[in-house]
Amino acid sequence: MISRTDIEAAAARIDGRVRTTPVARVGAGAFGPAPELWLKLEFLQHTGSFKARGAFNRILAAAGSGTLPAAGVVAASGGNAGLAVAYAASAVAVPAVVYVPTTAPQVKVAKLHKLGATVRQVGAEYAEAYEAAVRYAADTGALFCHAYDQPEICAGQGTLGLELLDQLGGELDTVLVAVGGGGLLAGVAAALEGRARVVAVEPEGIPTLHDALAAGRPVDVPVGGIAVDSLGARRIGDIAFDVATRTKVASLLVSDQAIVDARRLLWDRCRVVVEHGTAAALAAVATGGYVPADGERVAVLLCGANTDPSDLG
Repeated sequence: MISRTDIEAAAARIDGRVRTTPVARVGAGAFGPAPELWLKLEFLQHTGSFKARGAFNRILAAAGSGTLPAAGVVAASGGNAGLAVAYAASAVAVPAVVYVPTTAPQVKVAKLHKLGATVRQVGAEYAEAYEAAVRYAADTGALFCHAYDQPEICAGQGTLGLELLDQLGGELDTVLVAVGGGGLLAGVAAALEGRARVVAVEPEGIPTLHDALAAGRPVDVPVGGIAVDSLGARRIGDIAFDVATRTKVASLLVSDQAIVDARRLLWDRCRVVVEHGTAAALAAVATGGYVPADGERVAVLLCGANTDPSDLG
């Protein structure tokens, strides 16, 4: 479980290590039936996603407690978490090994190499890469950095929520967040608890939180669809499930076509390039799946842009 206190501590720890990303105000009608929105441009973060926040918090917390091993760090990732861990490890001069599934986009694998990480591709799904990374940590003593289900990781991601609230002067009603394993959801929902509502948006083909809420516990779900490279976790994290139930997070499902259309809208209307997983959050309002009330101040987190833009031309 994490709280706002954990997130405030994370914000102090990673201060100066991550970027304060901007918020863009978009007028009514720019995205189908959506009213005026605020877009949090977190894809401008180091390594192209919010994951740098959690990676720095995990590694710096270990360094601060004297538990960061000489063997360095290891992570399993569909791409973005690995990039963040590799970047943070390089910044504090420790080695990083990153396990990725064979389905990881080549653009992400190439960036991992450029950041100096040792890259190992194992299995077709994140779960298989995860198992290999856990074995490596056990064998070598390396610090395991979970993609989404560790307190330090979730608290680091939650600093985005504190930042957004501050940027909007505390005047925020609802935040839409794309969900895979749920690290970002957990952090943002904990950061905004009692201050703003959080709505989780998931692809129909990877309903990790949706199915967990229906079952009353995290459960395995099928993994497939257009956003599998970034939202392809097999089940919601325990921390995310606990925070979501505590803060009464709502879950919405969107189709692959809605995600594709939302990603295209962002390019056509704003010249912004994001991953399909990131576009899921916008798809909820662009399709009318989430309809804000009159005067409701809604922010959409655009959390990652490590994608091939060639299909947007």
